[in-house]
Amino acid sequence: MIKEIFNISESIRYVAIYKHGQLQTKMKNNMQGASSSESDKYEELLANPTMLKIASQRGNIDCGGLDYLLVRYGNFFQFVLPVSWGHVSVCIDKSADAIEIGQKVMLIVSEE
Repeated sequence: MIKEIFNISESIRYVAIYKHGQLQTKMKNNMQGASSSESDKYEELLANPTMLKIASQRGNIDCGGLDYLLVRYGNFFQFVLPVSWGHVSVCIDKSADAIEIGQKVMLIVSEE
């Protein structure tokens, strides 16, 4: 799935799959403004699951649920897609159309 997601766009910098408690990641080399791999690991293990839980609980009250999270950091976007087995996280260049790329990620994940 990681290779398929990278094939969506040259603007994808990093992909993480957190499935049944196992983390798999892949990052492009020599990315300007990239975070460290150690920082990315804790984002996937701690920050993203926590943000998904909070946003899902809020969304389930009276917003129709949660489809995805899109975070705009200074150097990039982070698209985080909750799935029944965990989440898919995609780092996208700040100049790209993150929502369009996210829609394509959702199609790939739905086919799995």
